[in-house]
Parts: sequence; structure tokens; C-alpha cells
Amino acid sequence: MTSLKRTLRIGLIANRSHQDSPDSALVQLLRTSSASIKHLQAEWIVVGRTLDAIISHNFLDVCGKHERFPYGRDGGLMKLVSRVVDSDPTRAVDAVIYLIDPVDPSSIFPEAMALKRQCVIHKKPFLSTLASAREWLELEAMAAGAPSNPNLDATYLLANEGIALIAHDAMKDRMLALAEKHFHLLDQFSHRYATGTTGGLLNQLAQKMKGEHAGQTWVQPFLSGPLGGDAQIAELVLERKIRRILFLEDPHVARQHEADIQLLERAARTVTDFSLVISDAEGVDRWLTLMTKRLAC
Repeated sequence: MTSLKRTLRIGLIANRSHQDSPDSALVQLLRTSSASIKHLQAEWIVVGRTLDAIISHNFLDVCGKHERFPYGRDGGLMKLVSRVVDSDPTRAVDAVIYLIDPVDPSSIFPEAMALKRQCVIHKKPFLSTLASAREWLELEAMAAGAPSNPNLDATYLLANEGIALIAHDAMKDRMLALAEKHFHLLDQFSHRYATGTTGGLLNQLAQKMKGEHAGQTWVQPFLSGPLGGDAQIAELVLERKIRRILFLEDPHVARQHEADIQLLERAARTVTDFSLVISDAEGVDRWLTLMTKRLAC
């Protein structure tokens, strides 16, 4: 007997500045990703005021089945953290879209920080920019049989794109394994950037894959993160020269590097319609696998 496929459950919250206006990030996401959202037929767990905004903008029919959580001030975000770690598949969320305004103080409240951390620990996508949510929804919808969204085709012209590859010490071997597995895809990017030791290791890999001369400068290495490499990459993100940031975090040591991580994520959130950050190895692997399939379409 064939088992029924479990419904995808997605947590959704947006900071106030990303909710209210007709061209807010929330509205842009629901408008441009409506076909992907409807194809996925997910159940949405939406924090109070974000659901109010969806209703006021007449997008409730796009979301479909949903569960309302309390307003953030009443514990809605805290409850969402609990659903990330919940072992009951009928209650747990599989991914979180949290459209973050980098200057909204609530984005650094303990529950907001815990939400991102628990997503990384439990290997669930944490999507904090419009670009990341839009691309993730499209790739997951395509994995479920939907056609590609032609409006996003320009973002997959990798010969025009830059990508950053960053990994904490405990994750460097995993980054190398992922880079080797997806080397053909990564090799199509116009520019690859990395911090510190990771950059040197990736160039050693490229020398093995492409030959000693061709691989020497496959990645442009910057300083290590604690010495300012994340800031150097953040500048390129703000200049819209890097769209995708693969940042393999070790959540058990992340506090030692918290300022550097937040700096880079803040840069991506500042250009929310352009840049995206993927923070866990399983998520990176799936993302690159689905990107490869999209490019083959």
C-alpha cells in the first residue's frame, strides 16, 4: 500500500516594514511566487500580524490552508521556534520564511535568534530574504513537478553571477565534499569568493579537478571571517555582485563568530530582493541539486 505524501508545512513571518506597502517584500513574494505556492499546496503557519497583512492585501487565496499564530508580542515567534524542533510531523514546520528588515530591532530578539539557530541545528531552511524565499519556493515546486518560472530565468544565468562559499572550521570538510559533488555547477559561476582557509582549500580542490594552473584562482580568497573576510564579502553583496551565499555554520561554535555572521546576513537582508544565504549543509546540497535540474530544463 502506498503511503500518502505528508503536507509541507511552512512558517511565515515578516517584519512590519516588509508587510504594509503594496510593494512590500511580503506582497512581492506572494505575487511573484503564487504559482509555486499553489503547486506546493503547503500548510502555512503564520504569525498574527503577518496574516493580517496577507488578508489586507487580498492574498489569502494564494496561501490556502493556514494556521494563525499569536502576534509576536504575544509569543507567536516563540511558538514558531517550538514548531521547528517539534518531533510530531503534524505539528512541526519544515521550513521558515522570516522576511527580516535589518534595521528592525525585533530581528535580534532572543526568539528571532533562536529561530534561525534551531533551523540550522534541525536542518530546516531558514529563508530571511525575499530572494531566498522566492528561489526556494520555485525550486521546491519544480521538484514537485511544476514548470519553471520564466520571470526568474535571469537569476540563473550563472556566467553573470557571483557566489560566496564560507564554512566554519568543523564544516570545511563538508564544504569541500559539496564543492566536489557540485563542481560542474559551481564552475559555471562568473566569480567564486571565500574567506580565509576555505578559499585555499577550494583552490586546491579546483587544481585537482581542473589542473594545477586553471585551478589556482578558481576562488578569490579574502581574509578569514574573524579578521574581516565576512565584511569584505558583505561589501560585494551590497554592491549586488554576490547573489548566493553558502555559509556552512557550526551552530555549536557560532556564538564565537556571531558578529561576523550577523554582518553578512544583514548585508543580504539589506538587498532582500537580490541576495540569499543558505546556512546548513543538507540545505546547500539540495539547493545545488535542484539548481542543476532547473538549468537542465
